[in-house]
Amino acid sequence: MRFLSKFAMLAILTAVAPAAFAQAGGTSTITVEQPWARATPAGAITGAVYMTLTNKTKDQDRLTAASSDVAAKVQIHQMSVVNGVMKMRQLVDGLAIPAGGSVTLKPGGYHVMLIGLKKQLIAGQTLPLTLTFAKAGNVSITVPIQAIGATQAGKGGMGGMEGMQGNESGGMGNMEMK
Repeated sequence: MRFLSKFAMLAILTAVAPAAFAQAGGTSTITVEQPWARATPAGAITGAVYMTLTNKTKDQDRLTAASSDVAAKVQIHQMSVVNGVMKMRQLVDGLAIPAGGSVTLKPGGYHVMLIGLKKQLIAGQTLPLTLTFAKAGNVSITVPIQAIGATQAGKGGMGGMEGMQGNESGGMGNMEMK
């Protein structure tokens, strides 16, 4: 009978775990949904975290900073393609979260950039991340790490890298960081 109760408990925890990550963190004013990061190859010095931020108030808020003990620096970035050139820039003033609205951080767009990784990000593990909002304050979350080619939480693929052209030496070409 004890074996069955332990088995039943494991089944319940397995069923509940995905829901825990779906609503991984939040305050009464900001919720963080489906946070995830891609695994990194050995020796990589950068990584990225994605999620959806929802502001449940009637006033705009702003994601102003982020921190994690897995990286020397954490910044809020925007990636875009202008005239066929992929550009990435830090949002020094942060990212506005509209009143009563949501902003999705995803490959090829807004993301939290982990710079100076202190360890490899391995699929199946998690990383801690604290988000700082102008009004909501700090929100600490646990971020599941997906496969290297993930395009969204739990999905595989090229993740926003589709359509990028390499140069003759096999490099990524046409990428500008500011």
